[in-house]
Amino acid sequence: MKTENIEDIYELTPIQKGILFHSIYDTDSQLYLFQVLYTIESSFDMEIFETAWQIVVDRHTILRTGFYWEEVEKELQVVYKQVKLTINHYDWGHLEKEEQENQLESFIASDRSKSFDLSKPCPMRLSLIRLADDKYYLIVNSHFIINDGWTDILLTEEVVRIYAALSHNKEIPLAPAPPYKDYINWLKQKDIAKTEIFWRQALQGIKKPTSIAYLEKTQPSSIQEQRYDEEKLRLTLQETKNLKSFAIQNRLTLASIFNGIWTILLSRYTGQDEVLYGCTANGRPVDLKGIEAMAGLFLNTLPIYVKIDVEQPLLLWLKQIQTQLLAARRYEYTPLTDIHGWSEVPRNLNLFESVVVMEDFSVKRLVEDLEMDLKIKYCKTYYKNNYPLNLVIYPDDKLFMAFSYHDTKFSLDTIKGILKDIYVTLQQLIANPNIRIKDLSFLTSEQEQNAAILESEASFDWDFALSV
Repeated sequence: MKTENIEDIYELTPIQKGILFHSIYDTDSQLYLFQVLYTIESSFDMEIFETAWQIVVDRHTILRTGFYWEEVEKELQVVYKQVKLTINHYDWGHLEKEEQENQLESFIASDRSKSFDLSKPCPMRLSLIRLADDKYYLIVNSHFIINDGWTDILLTEEVVRIYAALSHNKEIPLAPAPPYKDYINWLKQKDIAKTEIFWRQALQGIKKPTSIAYLEKTQPSSIQEQRYDEEKLRLTLQETKNLKSFAIQNRLTLASIFNGIWTILLSRYTGQDEVLYGCTANGRPVDLKGIEAMAGLFLNTLPIYVKIDVEQPLLLWLKQIQTQLLAARRYEYTPLTDIHGWSEVPRNLNLFESVVVMEDFSVKRLVEDLEMDLKIKYCKTYYKNNYPLNLVIYPDDKLFMAFSYHDTKFSLDTIKGILKDIYVTLQQLIANPNIRIKDLSFLTSEQEQNAAILESEASFDWDFALSV
């Protein structure tokens, strides 16, 4: 390790340690890949664009960080003073539109398969593909150990702002970025004993994950590769306004509403009145100065164990879920592997099989609202985790729900049916907030019949049914 270019050395966060371990020993190169696709629909100055990205790398310590784990007692992250970011350029301007689209699909898949050498700083790869003089694809690949969704949005916004300032010979309108080390120091102040007590109590009584095998395909897929697909359902502008207005009037967050609905549906689908699922938290401590402008990995997924009383009014239930989520957030920095060890769920099983993700704000809206010279538009995000079913909520002006799912396990019809169940439940909530949970109806009579079958199975021996 050359020392003349080293700015700082410190330990990894507990979550980074887990990611580093799996990245070294797991053969799946896509597991911790974070890939975002943008389009740029304007002519622009390539040199200024590259300079803007380099300034962003210079601003944030996490983007100049490599990882060191050999011949040391504890894994370390090494911040370098200077790191050169390279943008790969491709020119597809001579290709027909259909061929460009085919090339893009092939390129994205190939790019996903390329792993990062985490011992080198800045595990990030940018590809800029020219389609015409006023149209480009920008593909940003990064490793989850340095990046999460919030950070990706932060970096993109900074690039756009810096590009605009440089284009007009103006001062860059950004304050110095707080270093990731500030978060490391914040973590060191946490009381681990108190954290353990909370999670042991929160998961007391649960001995196995909530299986979603009932939702899986009856005929196993012959494809062995774990492929992920995404299906979306978008609310209208008026429906979104109604939902947000309802949330404000009843002092609920959208996250509480969707987490609460998912627990109810998970209970209906499995026939159990106690369910365990994962909830993704942004992980940024509100009491850490400058946290909103800090780049790095903060995202964490927490287990939420819920006992459902179907006699309760829906609105009251959602408020209780909100209280439970707020309590968990106080300990959202806790590594999942530690939480798992404090539970009664065996280590050879995942704590949960489904995850709810509530995006804090929309990448698409944020970038478009900047209204600057660089006409960059968000297209889509690809990421892969260990869980087969992920419900993601994007709070756009037209809110939309998306399921990222393991398509060798779940059929498209099943995923569409679940999205429609969420939609119908939202409608019932707004129409009658005090409807009892047991009076909520499924979308189709077939689903009602399936729920009745599950209830019958649960009444005689649900544990046996799960084990066979």
